[in-house]
Amino acid sequence: MKINGYETRTYAVPTKRYCQMLELKDDPKLIETYVKRHSEQESWPEIRAGIRSVGILEMEIYLLGNRLFMIVETPLDFDWEEAFTRLATLPRQQEWEDYMSVFQDVQPNATSSEKWKQMQRIFRLYE
Repeated sequence: MKINGYETRTYAVPTKRYCQMLELKDDPKLIETYVKRHSEQESWPEIRAGIRSVGILEMEIYLLGNRLFMIVETPLDFDWEEAFTRLATLPRQQEWEDYMSVFQDVQPNATSSEKWKQMQRIFRLYE
């Protein structure tokens, strides 16, 4: 765990952020394997390339217990539905979704956009 925070990137274009959550099956061994499969060494390069190819600038997943929190940063003109419809058709994407679904508390054969639930922002440091 990083107690000093995580650096964020600066982009040449204005960005927006999507925040989502998903629950894993409450099994410490499964969660350990899920984390390992998302490591730089074990995550699939084709999946990372596909995510970038649909216009996503950054994607981060955080874990607390069996709950995942994902932050997705995109350009302002990013269209979520269009991008995730396209992402679902990319090589190995459904294979990756199936590979990960054994850990997730989701319906079988769900796409990424069906698994991850958009969160509503309820507070910010208002100007």
